[in-house]
Amino acid sequence: MVTSDQRRRQLAREKYERQQKRRAEARQKTRRRTAVISAAAAVVVALLIGLAVGGVFSSEDSGEPSASNSPSAAPTPKQSPSPAMAIDAKAKYTFSLKTNQGEIKIDMDAAKTPQTVNSFKSLADKGYFDGTKCHRLTTEGIFVLQCGDPEGTGMGGPGYTIPDENLDALGKANETGQVIYPAGTVAMANTGQPGSGGSQFFLVYKDSPLTPTYTPFGKLDAAGLKIVQDVAKEGTVEGGIAPKKGVTIEKATVTKN
Repeated sequence: MVTSDQRRRQLAREKYERQQKRRAEARQKTRRRTAVISAAAAVVVALLIGLAVGGVFSSEDSGEPSASNSPSAAPTPKQSPSPAMAIDAKAKYTFSLKTNQGEIKIDMDAAKTPQTVNSFKSLADKGYFDGTKCHRLTTEGIFVLQCGDPEGTGMGGPGYTIPDENLDALGKANETGQVIYPAGTVAMANTGQPGSGGSQFFLVYKDSPLTPTYTPFGKLDAAGLKIVQDVAKEGTVEGGIAPKKGVTIEKATVTKN
């Protein structure tokens, strides 16, 4: 027969066992919750690192297009001599691009941009642009079609750079440090550093706000502007920056007017 004292001890032991079980379950639950929180935090950190490395976060928050939306060229190459001056620095020239979408003509004034015009004539005479693709189209913030890279990747260049020219041609910068590059303007792409232009250039198909650091050296004819605008209407390839309506420069020439 169980005495009252034994019964009390049995009840106390059962109560203790229940308490220990609840405490063990609570500790297990806490460990699971901590593991979930730690894993989530790790994912967030990894995501933030990925965004930063990928350039999603831009230091240019004042209205200037981010690097991915600026006319950029390849990193400054190892320098080889730029071509010797071989043009009439007082004359006007036409940069003609025979493309698969039609002929684009660009008026250039050597009196305003002698180094740029001379470089383009030298490159065109060598067939440098022939068979190249316009590799980049921007449709937000700024509105340009970028060409002139023989590699078609945005990383190509002639192996030399030319100085910036005519940077005050578009007027005084506004309070954000920008000027408007009007539709029809043709200007040099660069790395963001002074004097880093090579062979890449961009065709502005709609007024675009940019810092006045890209040499404006030409103007599209009406037919050429329409061709670029028609290309822009189709947008870019899915997940990329190339125009959906591809543009290939079949033949480029520079002739004196």
